[in-house]
Amino acid sequence: MIVKKILSVCLVILMAAQLVAQKKVDVKAQYALAEKQYTMMLQTHPDTTKTPQSVLPDGTLRDMPTSWWCSGFFGGSLWYLFDYTKSQSWKEAANLWTMAIQKEQYNTGTHDLGFMLYCPFGNGYRLTANSVYKKTLLTGAQSLSTRFNAKAGVIKSWNKLGQYDYPVIIDNMMNLELLIWASKNSGNKKFYNIAVTHADNTMKNHYRPDNSSYHVVCYDTTTGKVLAKITAQGAADESAWSRGQAWGLYGYTMMYRETRDRKYLTQAIKIADFYLNNPNLPADKIPYWDFNAPGIPNEERDASAAAITSSALLELAKYAPKTKGAEYYKAAEDMLVSLSSPTYRAALGENNNFLIKHCVGHKPKNSEVDVPLIYADYYYLEALMRYERF
Repeated sequence: MIVKKILSVCLVILMAAQLVAQKKVDVKAQYALAEKQYTMMLQTHPDTTKTPQSVLPDGTLRDMPTSWWCSGFFGGSLWYLFDYTKSQSWKEAANLWTMAIQKEQYNTGTHDLGFMLYCPFGNGYRLTANSVYKKTLLTGAQSLSTRFNAKAGVIKSWNKLGQYDYPVIIDNMMNLELLIWASKNSGNKKFYNIAVTHADNTMKNHYRPDNSSYHVVCYDTTTGKVLAKITAQGAADESAWSRGQAWGLYGYTMMYRETRDRKYLTQAIKIADFYLNNPNLPADKIPYWDFNAPGIPNEERDASAAAITSSALLELAKYAPKTKGAEYYKAAEDMLVSLSSPTYRAALGENNNFLIKHCVGHKPKNSEVDVPLIYADYYYLEALMRYERF
């Protein structure tokens, strides 16, 4: 029995060593290029009240206020640069852009505080244990929790969508990590309970029999009844909006990590299999903006969805059964190979200093179509680090 255990451990070590030896993406080179690009990005953004977001149709920068849902991604990316390089200059830049978002801790008008606060402050606290960051995160979690309705059992997303007063989008799975972190760091079980209840009801109401997700589910807050299942950013109500599938995959993988409840692992595996086995997933594994977009193959790709998915798969690969884990690792690596190629990875001095090209924000409104997006950069840097440290 002891010999078998030793052999098993040796086999795992050998497999891990083989994975490292066979890595197909030069993470060090990609981070070195990112340092140069983001040095230039900092130079073009002297005003921290305007956060980098994307590029306008005329090629000029699109910057947004700190109240915008993406405002925390730039600071979060700067923390990843510090995490990788340990350079004091990146730590100082990350702190500057993190503190620029601090006032949003009191913002109860958005569900996106996980994105806005946890990406910069969460990474900052992880790397520095700065008590100011901790206090900000706890206040932000309290603000986010005010949007929870116990009858519906979910956190309200937008304040209104058409005739519906309580829309909930799949993206909201990404804001639960802030609540779970807050529960651990405050001892307040309320935050944990809200996160779990939201995740459970999203699993129940957002997912179809084929394990794809609706974008928006609208609730009656008096009865808790589901009133409608629709889309805002997808191609159609019944289509599989690619970034929405990525948010769900990442969110349920995170929920398994934090709770060790196997139903979340099962859900994450189901989503991953829908995504990777979809007949409309291109060979380079960078999805079209919607898996059911009507003009495939003449539809835009969404590299941001691939960046999110690659990062999620690299974590899921550690939790899934061995064969599945190997499949997910390989798929994530393939995505990173594509994202790191000249097709999707910007060269120095182009793309307004964003790292990733060819993303889609909101195709139905013709907004942010085939442009860089700041969150693509964030999850790309995260995926690269997870890949190297796998």
